[in-house]
Amino acid sequence: MGFSVDVLAKIAIELQKDVGHQDRFQRLVTTLQQVLNCDAAALLRYEPHQFIPLAIDGLVPDVLGRRFLLEGHPRLETIARAGDVVRFPADSDLPDPYDGLIPEREHLKVHACVGLPLFAGQDLIGTLTLDGMDPYQFDTFSDEELRLIAALTSGALNNALLIEQLENQNMLLTPTNTFKPTVKTEIIGLSPSMMQLKKEIDIVAPAEMNILVSGETGTGKELVVKAIHEMSHRADNPLVYLNCAALPESVAESELFGHVKGAFTGAISHRSGKFEMADNGTLFLDEIGELSLSLQAKLLRVLQYGDIQRIGDDRNLRVNVRVLAATNRDLWEDVLAGNFRADLFHRLSIFPLHVPPLRERDEDILLLVGYFCEQYRQRFNLTQVIISPELRLYLLHYSWPGNVRELEHTIHRAIVLARAGNRTDSLILQVSHFALGAENSVHSGSQMLPSEEKNLKEATDEFQRDLIKQALLRNNQNWAATARELSLDPANLRRLTKRLGLKLS
Repeated sequence: MGFSVDVLAKIAIELQKDVGHQDRFQRLVTTLQQVLNCDAAALLRYEPHQFIPLAIDGLVPDVLGRRFLLEGHPRLETIARAGDVVRFPADSDLPDPYDGLIPEREHLKVHACVGLPLFAGQDLIGTLTLDGMDPYQFDTFSDEELRLIAALTSGALNNALLIEQLENQNMLLTPTNTFKPTVKTEIIGLSPSMMQLKKEIDIVAPAEMNILVSGETGTGKELVVKAIHEMSHRADNPLVYLNCAALPESVAESELFGHVKGAFTGAISHRSGKFEMADNGTLFLDEIGELSLSLQAKLLRVLQYGDIQRIGDDRNLRVNVRVLAATNRDLWEDVLAGNFRADLFHRLSIFPLHVPPLRERDEDILLLVGYFCEQYRQRFNLTQVIISPELRLYLLHYSWPGNVRELEHTIHRAIVLARAGNRTDSLILQVSHFALGAENSVHSGSQMLPSEEKNLKEATDEFQRDLIKQALLRNNQNWAATARELSLDPANLRRLTKRLGLKLS
């Protein structure tokens, strides 16, 4: 069975239709998955040395958060270097990056795998991967037909990426008008609040204004600061870090502004402060709310006039520094309490950025889980690290008071535990690897872990039954809405409900 002209025309139209829409990448993958009738399909963007998923179909949600370094994934490296259609034999000894990541087939290996490298001119911009459980699944399609699909997909992807750059207002068009990948700090998250934060970063990064980044401990404020610096006109100059909370009052001024030899006991030589080190670049003042009022006054003078004075020196030095500050405190409350200068607060808060806590962006939890699983898979040189369906529900219904940092530490600890009881390099993380104490108990409202007398399977089944019941109640027995909340396919949710013995409505 080959493609008719009508089918190809339909694919071309579908791929280019609404290419500027927010769901552009997902529409593209869904169209191809339906036409090619595969169990799983993924569209990945190429950045130097790695592939980043843009959209998936038939794979577990955490795949979107995984970052596939070529050195750790020989199949993807083969596709990146091939320059043409790649068909992997069913008995290939190269590990498939999606083994264990197709829902309800976690223990099965992918048998049919096709990779289509995507180009804009001579530049690799991405890949389309097609996977199936039947080893002969793609034999009906010729290489020539798959090359046509790759060409159509390449055009659609390049156009979509160019539109994305235009939307970010920070684009440098190349002479050939093709998307050029760049390496930068990546902020993981597709929830509405994180998408809004990324838009705000795109707006403020090219500007020269000083910025205050607020958010709870562990939310990722430092990543936001790095992203702003890397997207600014100062990116080629230093980003200098100073943690204000870690500075004793006696040395804080010297750290900021420097000192000359003999300025005080122990000043045995001249020393440059952080402002001098950051000249023509960016100074990141973390936990700025911890600075004393006297140092706040001196910091304000630098922001107003652009000059500093080393301790013990009568001369003023001119500096050109952009200040990015971060705090986990409510600085306005500190202003009202007289602990933070109002004039400094207003100078830093022309365009404040707030990093939302993880509990307010549930949609991002599984993306972050996938990201950290892949990071530690590489670090520990493991073949694969995947999470069980039960664990997926478990993680979604924990409040994460420690935010992203807590999530990362929890994943790290779970992998260490799983490795200790596993003789292979393939890990499937279970709920038992996370139930380590009160700090990891799952709660959603009054939701608690099942009683200790039950074995793991009984406890997990009871936990899932309660979650599904509560989700159905919240969604007025709407199965589609409940499935979306639980990050499950509706058909998979019904099968799971039936296995758990819940009455189907």
